[in-house]
Amino acid sequence: MALELLGTSGCHLCEDAEALVNEVLDGVLRVFDLTPVEIADDPDLMEAYGLQIPVLRYKEMCLYWPFTADDVAQFLSALDADPHH
Repeated sequence: MALELLGTSGCHLCEDAEALVNEVLDGVLRVFDLTPVEIADDPDLMEAYGLQIPVLRYKEMCLYWPFTADDVAQFLSALDADPHH
C-alpha cells in the first residue's frame, strides 16, 4: 500500500513525522510503502495542506500532525479494515 507523507523540505516536524511513521512501519506485518511528497511542487497540495503539514495520507484518508506512534498504528489498522483500498 502506498502511503504519502505530505510535507516540505526544511520542515523539522516533517522529518520527525517521517521518522515516527517509519518506526511504526518497521513493526507491522503488512507491507506499506511510504513516499515523501514535496507539497511546494504542487500548488493544489500547497493550498490544501500548506498550513497542516506534515500529513500522512492514503488516498482520501488523512492523519494530521501532531500524531503519535499509536495514532499511526490506528490509521494503518483502519486502512486494513477498509475494503476499498
